[in-house]
Amino acid sequence: MIASPGEETTFVAALLTLYADLPDTPLRPSPADQTLARRLFADAVPLPLIESALLLGTLRRLTRPQSLPPLPKIRSLAYFVPVIEELQLQPLPEGYLEYLRLKLRRSSA
Repeated sequence: MIASPGEETTFVAALLTLYADLPDTPLRPSPADQTLARRLFADAVPLPLIESALLLGTLRRLTRPQSLPPLPKIRSLAYFVPVIEELQLQPLPEGYLEYLRLKLRRSSA
């Protein structure tokens, strides 16, 4: 199945919005972030899987022990590629994305 340019545009916009709305990420995605988002679309990585990876990676950062030094801000969408790859190999259980969304809302409040 060949995707239309509109589908790619919608996917990339949704992905970059999810990324930019996270804590400690740039307000404006870089050209490299846009290129990576297009590559993820071309590789047919499902948006829910990517969102799960973004949330899981963010929650891992937020729940680190406070005794550890703070992490620097995230500078690139590429930061989440290892988590995306992890979830491609070991998918999360059904319904876990909603749990991650709720957990991030509670952690950010």
